[in-house]
Amino acid sequence: MTVTTTREGHVAVVTFAKPPHNFADLALIEGIGTAFTAADDDRDVRAIVLRSDGRVFCAGADLANSNPVAAGAAAAGERNPFYVAAAKLFAIKTPVVASVQGAAVGAGLGLALVADFRIATPAARFVANFVQLGFHPGFGISAVLERVVGRQRAGLMLLTGRRIGGEQAAEWGLADQLVDADALDGAALALAHEIASGAPLAVRSTRATIRGDLQALVERQTDHELAEQQWLQNTADYAEGVRAVNERRPGRFTGA
Repeated sequence: MTVTTTREGHVAVVTFAKPPHNFADLALIEGIGTAFTAADDDRDVRAIVLRSDGRVFCAGADLANSNPVAAGAAAAGERNPFYVAAAKLFAIKTPVVASVQGAAVGAGLGLALVADFRIATPAARFVANFVQLGFHPGFGISAVLERVVGRQRAGLMLLTGRRIGGEQAAEWGLADQLVDADALDGAALALAHEIASGAPLAVRSTRATIRGDLQALVERQTDHELAEQQWLQNTADYAEGVRAVNERRPGRFTGA
């Protein structure tokens, strides 16, 4: 797993990589948070591009090796380090543009929603497939997604687990711009430079007004999400959902 930062003028380009699917675990989220904080503290940085290496943006949480529900949450009501780290990403003061190729699934969708804007390709797929796992959404998605696409469309995504392709994401406002794969990073960087061309104090002030209490909202929501995930994780439907996804078949759920 690597998180690196390069500079393009007043833009910090934060790249994460965890081959082959860029699954998110605590170390990855904390690494992105560290890079964001460093960019935030650098007065010469006025915008951030968040991107990943490989064919997918982020295929979800690393449930096999580092279950974010279980990690560090020894007792009911205890705050979860994975979600604590996720909520901190929403506290960053510098505008963020996400460059999304391929799949942004589950926690990957959550990472994309951290950004102020998302540039995507037609091959991008935005997926909140939690109910197909017999699970509850996490990463604050149950609160943040509707801010981007509206309550009805958020509900449609969350209650069906439907894949939203690049073109539909652009129609819904989930993607702010759709470009060919070879133009993706350039388009994300161009938007970041456009943001960075504004007066930096005014940009930060305006962004803070627009985002409001987003970090506090995510903190509250991830606490609720975790409580729901903890009891659902002990159900037969969750076990079946994990098996079904691994076996690439529809789940046979019983409500137990």
